[in-house]
Amino acid sequence: MSSCENPSSEADALMQRRKKYDKSKICVKCKEKHGSIIIRHAVYCRDCFTEVLLYRSRRILDLAVQGRSSKKRTLKAPGDLMVAYSGGLGSSVLLDLVTRTYFVDRSEEFTQRSGINHPRHTRVWEKAYVVHVDISSAFEGLQDHMQAAQKCIGRYPGVTFVPLHIEDAFDISWWQSVGGMPETPVVVDLTDDLLPCRITIDEGRGPKESLRSFLSSLPTQTAVHTAVQNLIRMLLLHTAASRGCSHLALGTSLTSLSISLIASISQGGGFAVREELEEDWASNGTKLKITRPLHEIGMKECAAWAWWNNLTIIGKQKLPGGKHGIGSLTKDFIVGLERDYPSTVSTIVRTSAKLAPKQLSNSRCSLCQRPAQPDIAEWKGKTSIRSLQPDEHTVLDDNALSHALCYACHTTLTSRSSRGAVNRSEAPRHLPLPVWAASTQLVQAPPRRTRVTSQQQKAAIADYLLDT
Repeated sequence: MSSCENPSSEADALMQRRKKYDKSKICVKCKEKHGSIIIRHAVYCRDCFTEVLLYRSRRILDLAVQGRSSKKRTLKAPGDLMVAYSGGLGSSVLLDLVTRTYFVDRSEEFTQRSGINHPRHTRVWEKAYVVHVDISSAFEGLQDHMQAAQKCIGRYPGVTFVPLHIEDAFDISWWQSVGGMPETPVVVDLTDDLLPCRITIDEGRGPKESLRSFLSSLPTQTAVHTAVQNLIRMLLLHTAASRGCSHLALGTSLTSLSISLIASISQGGGFAVREELEEDWASNGTKLKITRPLHEIGMKECAAWAWWNNLTIIGKQKLPGGKHGIGSLTKDFIVGLERDYPSTVSTIVRTSAKLAPKQLSNSRCSLCQRPAQPDIAEWKGKTSIRSLQPDEHTVLDDNALSHALCYACHTTLTSRSSRGAVNRSEAPRHLPLPVWAASTQLVQAPPRRTRVTSQQQKAAIADYLLDT
């Protein structure tokens, strides 16, 4: 029987699934040992895999210290290092890699060979802090992992443990301890998309009650998860700056970074997409660089490192309703796609790194402290209907939070959904703001409203109307 008489066998031969590795089962680096892991169709043995991960994380941290154009041979950071530890896979692997690379004692053989005064003996950072933010107070039913985190961090004697709680974002005493100026509590009205603010004096409400009121007032589950991430991020930034740190290392792997990029863009954070990759932040004269040393290391590599080095993974707290959020849906999609297409996450990150806004902005969002595009309230006022009155459209000039927010944070507070986090009729009308966003300049002046006629509105959108 000729081959043409059996088309099914020929089709099967032509459509064979590609091998998970390209050519050989021998390690592509040492060319001697049998492979133990496959990383994007490349085979590595265990020893070479260890060297590769140590090299990649060290190279990213070294570039964060010396800069891409510097040719200094001796690395010396102007401040200390803070590592964010959530108890998840990425942060556990990052902590282990950082301590192995920068905070391990040199052997006597190395000291004798290179000399005790050799520049390589100088530590890049004098101190290392490891901070853990407990979020058990945000919702009922969450467990407190503070003791478990302290026990895991205790394996590394060269670091200092710093405990934080998510309700500290609404604690005036914590705000003063990190160098913040005393602020009067401010609440914002969520029933108005322009978010008017006013001073409140509520001595009976503690930080925990303010936190839960803040989260329960948000309109959607996606907004709740985004708000929790922003609160944790700001707690880390202000704590690192108050401790004199020059670098903040986050355990965001390549997989997690691609998920956060897509989720952020889908929620309106495209203007600050570069901040997801690499970020410089300043507060009270202190400059802080946020780096992600694992952004070239995928989730699979992190899991292999944790398994081979017997790392204890506490696991991140799962927030209620997380399956319906944009972040969770994005994660399921990308992780599922990566199983058959291993280059998916690296392609997402490389493509996002090429994105840049058309115009730069010197203003910062009051909530997330990331670059904010100007005139968000004015732009939204021209592209949406906010009043049923035919002759006027009100725009709040002063005493409003909308002009101090980025598009993503404004959408987080004002988005609408039929399947929201809470019933809008039962939600608190006034939303307490975190301590760093409660700036007194928002309430110094009484509200001033300007009228925009229907002709002015039509002229503003004339280029987008079709002639009928």
